Amino acid sequence: MRREQMIKGAISLFKEKGYHRTTTREIAKASGFSIGTLYEYIRTKEDILYLVCDQIYDEVQEKIKKALHFRHVTKETIKEGLTAYFKIMDDLQDEVLVMYQELKSLPREMLPVVLKKELEMVAIFEDLLKRYFDQNQTNVCDEQIHLYAHNIIVQGQMWGFRRWALRKQYTLEQYTEWQFQQLIRGIDSLGK
Repeated sequence: MRREQMIKGAISLFKEKGYHRTTTREIAKASGFSIGTLYEYIRTKEDILYLVCDQIYDEVQEKIKKALHFRHVTKETIKEGLTAYFKIMDDLQDEVLVMYQELKSLPREMLPVVLKKELEMVAIFEDLLKRYFDQNQTNVCDEQIHLYAHNIIVQGQMWGFRRWALRKQYTLEQYTEWQFQQLIRGIDSLGK
């Protein structure tokens, strides 16, 4: 519970002030901790950033897995997965934006651990697409599936990163539908 308080306090401050302008003292205060109590949980401010990134990835993965159904995978199942993922990116867009802006501040040894979580998200969509192709008896190479899964992840992130432009022209529903149509056209072309 206390760890979650610290992470929430840090996320709030990082969104408001940015990582570099936020002090550990401010994080402690926002979390309801004394500075001494905060240092019982972490050694450095970079540790807090790592915990924030880890929490955001875990939350996104958990929500994606909850939304996806790996029963018989159809185009509609893929659309449900895309819709759920894009909605999650919309709901957590500030957190995801902060995370990606500040990943460069992580110590070198922590960065691969965090980036591995990104690849785990890609793997969720790879699994979904593999099942779709297998069930439709379509022979598609793993490299193509891997690239499509990466594209899905990037399209979801794009909604948050470019919201300043996209929201002026599209609703989340329109954006999702048109991204889905593009994906399906590409997927259908692989089976030919």
